[in-house]
Formats: sequence, C-alpha cells, structure tokens
Amino acid sequence: MTDLSKRAADLLKGHRESIDRLDAVLVYTLAERFKHTQAVGVLKAQHDLPPSDPLRESQQIERLERLAREANLDPEFAKNFLNFIIGEVIQHHRKQQS
Repeated sequence: MTDLSKRAADLLKGHRESIDRLDAVLVYTLAERFKHTQAVGVLKAQHDLPPSDPLRESQQIERLERLAREANLDPEFAKNFLNFIIGEVIQHHRKQQS
C-alpha cells in the first residue's frame, strides 16, 4: 500500500467512525423525540384532542427548513424528513386514541 493509499484509507476510516457515532446520536435523539411525542399522544387521547395539528406541523416544517438552510442542508430533504416523522407521530397518536 502506498503512502497515499494509506492516508486515504486512514481518512476513510476516520470519516466512517464519525458517521457511525452520528448515526448513534440520531437514533438516540429520535428515540427521545418519540418518547415526548408519545406523551403528547396520551394527553391528546385523554383530552379528546385531534391526533394532528396542521398549524403546528406547518410551523415546524418552516422552522426546520430555516434551520436546514442555516446548517447548509438541503431544505427539501429536511422537509421530507420531518414530514416522515410527523406521519409516524400522527399514526402513533391515532393508535392511542382507538
């Protein structure tokens, strides 16, 4: 292995280790987020509130798009990601109400 190949392999390994750590952070962050959204779902079910809140959802999407732009992340990707999460949350809330 040449010195250049060794440096490239070391850089690749470092990036992959960072990606693995960030994946763990994402999973634990999502788990924490879903703990809170499940608590919201219980409250909504107890108080006969609708499982979705379109105004809040649109505000969150706008907020996330702004944060994405600030972080140099594609806002469309961020919006799609949040829409996926919101869909999962609403599905959980509907199950709690049935």
